[in-house]
Amino acid sequence: MRIETPIGPLLLAATREGLAQVVFHADERVTRRALARLEHSFGGPPVPGIPHLATAAAELGAYFAGELRAFTVPLDWSLSSGFNARVLHALADGVAYGSVAGYQDLADRVGEPGAARAVGAAMGSNPLPVIVPCHRVVASDGGIGGFGGGLETKRLLLALEGVLPAPLF
Repeated sequence: MRIETPIGPLLLAATREGLAQVVFHADERVTRRALARLEHSFGGPPVPGIPHLATAAAELGAYFAGELRAFTVPLDWSLSSGFNARVLHALADGVAYGSVAGYQDLADRVGEPGAARAVGAAMGSNPLPVIVPCHRVVASDGGIGGFGGGLETKRLLLALEGVLPAPLF
C-alpha cells in the first residue's frame, strides 16, 4: 500500500504478523523494486487486505497530523536479525517521541559499548523507518547524523516532534 505523507510517498508492506516494511520515496520505480525484494524475501507476492496496512496508514496519518506520539500497529521483525534487530528493538522500546539518543547510547543499551558505528549501520538497515524511529538517533557532536530517507526528511521528522525548529520554508 502506498500512502502520501508530508515527507513524500511511503510504501507500506505487512504480513499477517504485522507491518514488515516502510519504504521512503515510493515512486513507481522504487515501489516496483521494493515489491520485488519483498516477494523474494517472503516467497510470494504481497497479499492485499492485510488489516495491519490500514492500521499503519491511519497511525501514520495521525502522526503526521501531530495527533499520535506512539505507534501501536503490530510489527513483523522478520526483515531484521542479530545485532541490528537488538539495536532496533532498543530504539523502538526506549527512545520516545520528542527525544533523541546517540549512536553510542544505543550501543551501550545493547551491551556493545564499542559498537557506535555498527549502530549507524543498524539504523541504515531499519526496515520500519518512522515507526521504528531511526530519525531520533543523532551524532554525539550535536549533528543530526545520517538518514536513509535523506537529511531533509530527518529534519522534518525531528521538527514535527519538536526536537528541531520547523523549517521556515
